[in-house]
Amino acid sequence: MKLELIKGDITTIKVDAIVNAANSSLLGGGGVDGAIHRKGGEQILEDCQAIRQKQGKCDTGQAVITRAGNLPSNYVIHTVGPVYNKGGVLKEQQLANCYKNSINLLIKNGLKTIAFPNISTGIYGFPKKRAAEISVKTILCLAPSEQPEKVIFVCFDDQNYRIYEELLK
Repeated sequence: MKLELIKGDITTIKVDAIVNAANSSLLGGGGVDGAIHRKGGEQILEDCQAIRQKQGKCDTGQAVITRAGNLPSNYVIHTVGPVYNKGGVLKEQQLANCYKNSINLLIKNGLKTIAFPNISTGIYGFPKKRAAEISVKTILCLAPSEQPEKVIFVCFDDQNYRIYEELLK
């Protein structure tokens, strides 16, 4: 498995699937979620609405997949990160599950490359360093049969980029 680190906008990355740090409604929001819905267009929203009609909202730590609409990737995997509040083991496990369940969907759909944003580190308040440690550890601990060909960590800001750069040395 190849790991890459990029500072930039996840909506411009060409991979099999980008991951959206979604909210449980799946209907778009702020931050990366809003950017993905805006740039991806109606197809993403339509697919999310169909998922909601079938299963309801998406629970924290879970993931669903949609087409990518106008984005350069082929699919969007929407995962709901935890709201940090006071943190704790449950929040850390939920965040790890975001990464595990996104990879599981990737593999289940025969896809090989994935790009992750910094899940839960924006308005959801997860400490950036701890979130990065959880994401890298979760990806590195995947069994060989669960590993995609390539994982890209896409950092929108300098602080997250520096944290990942240090962790991936």
